[in-house]
Amino acid sequence: MVVFERIRRFNSNLIALIRKELWSRVLLGLFLGTIVGLCLSPEYELVSKDSSSILSAWLGLPGQLFLILLQMIMIPLVFSSILLGVSAGETVENLRKFGFRVFLYFVFTTFVAVSFGIAIASFIRPGNFVDPAGIPETGILAKIPTQTEAPSFQKIPELFLSVLPKNPFQTLFAGDMLGVVLLGILVGVALLSLDGPTFKSVTEMFQAVFKTSMVFVNWAMKLAPFAVFGLIAQMTAKIGFHILVSLGVYFFCVLGGLVFILFFYSLLLALVAKRNPIRFFKNAGELQLLAFSTSSSAAVLPFTLRTGIEKMGVSKKIAEFIIPLGATINMDGTALYQATATVFLAQVYGIELTLFQLGFVLVATVIASIGTPSTPGLGIVILATILTGVGIPTEGIGIIFGVDRLLDMCRTVVNVTGDLVACNVFQRLQDAEENSSS
Repeated sequence: MVVFERIRRFNSNLIALIRKELWSRVLLGLFLGTIVGLCLSPEYELVSKDSSSILSAWLGLPGQLFLILLQMIMIPLVFSSILLGVSAGETVENLRKFGFRVFLYFVFTTFVAVSFGIAIASFIRPGNFVDPAGIPETGILAKIPTQTEAPSFQKIPELFLSVLPKNPFQTLFAGDMLGVVLLGILVGVALLSLDGPTFKSVTEMFQAVFKTSMVFVNWAMKLAPFAVFGLIAQMTAKIGFHILVSLGVYFFCVLGGLVFILFFYSLLLALVAKRNPIRFFKNAGELQLLAFSTSSSAAVLPFTLRTGIEKMGVSKKIAEFIIPLGATINMDGTALYQATATVFLAQVYGIELTLFQLGFVLVATVIASIGTPSTPGLGIVILATILTGVGIPTEGIGIIFGVDRLLDMCRTVVNVTGDLVACNVFQRLQDAEENSSS
């Protein structure tokens, strides 16, 4: 009787937890989605391939609705949050000083991530474990843009000008995230030069836009567990586990690198931000699960903002500036993946990279990660550019594409975590400056 009573009490507590906490429902959706996806995977032959394809499409419907709901308000949310974050700087001088520090911080963490990615791939040499006869044949190359030439020094000014939002309306309608961020920064700076009443009326209008966007976020939160279940089931049904086995060393090499970045973040939190890393990851857990399932730091940007402000006590001024900017240019997980994949494919093709070439990979990956789109799968296009720059055949992308989706999900977790760590670091720095001046 005692055993049955304990089981009944455990079940009651578990049900209460699932009803109360969103993260528990998301985690349950993640677990059930994985089980259902494996049952639908053609490699286990539990269902026919045609039936698996049909069921996967329907299972993925809640996830697609979830993403569409967030995409509806992505542009107004990013634009208004960046603008409000910039205008909260009070003066152009304060903004210039703060923005420069944030940019240097992003470059520093990306540099650390890329350096470790190169180091771990060079030490473990995962390319030596790949059997050439077992390399999967894919049609991915047909889907990758052919413009993969590394930009020459002469074309850098042209490349710089190409990212500026020449037509504000076209930038907003096209959904160019980097252009939207730059436009929000420029408009926010312009607002700082307006008189008091005009400044107040304009900022109140964009605060209303931001609050309206967050209503959409609350709607999406109710759909999140079903979305996670559908997206994970759909992904697992497509790739199965046989691909992971064939590229196991490479997969765990990248995964180990991502874990290192999380450890590096823990050091920054403990030593610089003076925050408890365990409490930080507990507060970020729900967001990380959503980031894992959507593979897009842009898609979960509203949740990142809410986590930073409500759960971690970051000021709106800092969060509304750093998080939208970080979702566009702070891609430590993606940068590590690109560096590791480059060295891995060089080993597969028997190409020994010189110190100069490794230096190129380091610099090119840091620069490229700043402009990497924050949507699923597009980081592999940037990888093609880096491969071309060091003379590695871009056909090698077909080797790693089978596990790219799962690694994309993992590196997105690191990307959004990095944005929250940056918020905590700069919140601490701001608090220290205010205490020293008072």
